[in-house]
Amino acid sequence: QVQLVESGGGLVQSGGSLRVSCAASGNIFSIDVMGWYRQAPGKQRESVAMISTGGAPNYADAVKGRFTISRGNAKNMVDLQMNSLKAEDTALYYCHAKVRVSWVDVPRDYWGQGTQVTVSS
Repeated sequence: QVQLVESGGGLVQSGGSLRVSCAASGNIFSIDVMGWYRQAPGKQRESVAMISTGGAPNYADAVKGRFTISRGNAKNMVDLQMNSLKAEDTALYYCHAKVRVSWVDVPRDYWGQGTQVTVSS
């Protein structure tokens, strides 16, 4: 079993900053990709940012220049620093990871429970 646990998030005024973090634990051999998705009420879940092990980060156009994704000091962690937040960034933010549980395994998708980010205008 693999668990992803998010922390951070909360309520902030427009233009403010928040940081969300995610820690993966359990039967992990390796993590190929970690990232963040978000889902606003009435909308589909969308990719926000992702970073592969040893690779460059990728960002959705809507957050480029404002959000920064990084792998934490511990290799099974990922952080998302969100600056210049806008009301339209309000959503439930989900941590995602592609994890191998053994060297012969294919990478499988795992999700956290989500953490709420609310930006007041």
